[in-house]
Amino acid sequence: MLNWLDIIKFANKGNPTPPKRVEKTDEEWKAQLSPEVYRITRQKGTERAFSGEHCSIFEPALYGCACCDTWLFDSRQKFESGTGWPSFTQPVRENNVKYEKDLSHGMRRIEVVCNVCDAHLGHIFPDGPMPSGLRYCINSASLKKVNTTSLRTATFAGGCFWCTEAIFQQLKGVLNVNSGYSGGAAETATYDRVKTGNTKHAEAIQVTFDESQISYEDLLRIHLLTHDPTTLNRQGADKGPQYRSAIFYHNDEQKAAAQAIMEEIQSEYNDPIVTELAAYEAFHKAEDFHQNFYKRNEGYPYCQVVISPKLQKLRAKYSDKLKDNNPTIQAKKA
Repeated sequence: MLNWLDIIKFANKGNPTPPKRVEKTDEEWKAQLSPEVYRITRQKGTERAFSGEHCSIFEPALYGCACCDTWLFDSRQKFESGTGWPSFTQPVRENNVKYEKDLSHGMRRIEVVCNVCDAHLGHIFPDGPMPSGLRYCINSASLKKVNTTSLRTATFAGGCFWCTEAIFQQLKGVLNVNSGYSGGAAETATYDRVKTGNTKHAEAIQVTFDESQISYEDLLRIHLLTHDPTTLNRQGADKGPQYRSAIFYHNDEQKAAAQAIMEEIQSEYNDPIVTELAAYEAFHKAEDFHQNFYKRNEGYPYCQVVISPKLQKLRAKYSDKLKDNNPTIQAKKA
């Protein structure tokens, strides 16, 4: 979860690498966009407060960039700020937006920009609701609503989160994967404390996925077959309750699905499955060092010895579930 310090860091030291780039000439943007959308997104304009169509709408939806369709915000992170503009606490994906210093109009602000096409979206402020404390103040005209009820969240633990994160990042329909801690209190959710095994946390991942592209049941099968769910508080050389196998269900439907899939998968193992099935309470994002670890450190010995073999098994068993444009997969195939 991003906080204000993260935003300051991005604005001062550089933004995340975008998932792709869309670049057009000014004339091409003019031909594509309405005059109002062009004024706001390409000329850094601002719509009148309370005039935007998305200001007070809260039904399930994704909000994409009005210029390039990149998914930016999820209605589940939307809140009524009373300012007259749509307000969000987090983006859908960390690298889909970028942050730039804005000293215009005699003010010191941080502008929010689409990281794919450079469309002006709005500004961000540190006066939003906790736990992030952020308020993304966005122009309605910068957004394109995509009606959907297919976005879901899953939370799993299966040993070191470097491994589980790398596996789920490969899957079609998975929009975002964060590494973090579940099962314990917020004040002890730091790596140095969790690694002692005394905080009740498990190293976990939180997955945002599109249910129309991949089912929760398939995620469960992949989770239970890409780590060892029969070893209590241990995965390979990693020992302790922080490395336990767990499924943190978000609702009764997920609980019932997990129970059914664990029964189904049991025949794949000689020993009993000991995966913890617990109601989801909270997820605390891990330190930046742990995010996208395999992507950034594929040559690291742990990645070569532990994670790469897991990914090879994933490709062999679930090739139809993998993203076609995944550079790691393509490199391995070559």
